[in-house]
Amino acid sequence: MYAKPRLPDPVRTAAVRALLIVAVTLVQLMVAVLCSLAAVWLAFPMVISTVASTVVATWAVLDVWVTRQVWRQRHGVLSEPSSAARPRPRVRVRRGGAD
Repeated sequence: MYAKPRLPDPVRTAAVRALLIVAVTLVQLMVAVLCSLAAVWLAFPMVISTVASTVVATWAVLDVWVTRQVWRQRHGVLSEPSSAARPRPRVRVRRGGAD
């Protein structure tokens, strides 16, 4: 119905990177849980790597937010009044004179 504006290239790149990192972190988490339930030796290294990946994923998501803010500051956002905005009422000035 309405054309959605496309994300700027740097923001989109950061968002894709963050999405991939979060996806890998979730896969690591599932492997860590399954290894822990199966009592496999791989459980401990997977838990350690999952904690490290969680830190990296948090950093990547913050990077998306910061990149978006920086892009907005550098390129500006056009501010337009909404359709609900009313025009300012005109004040009539009466000039003194004989009626």
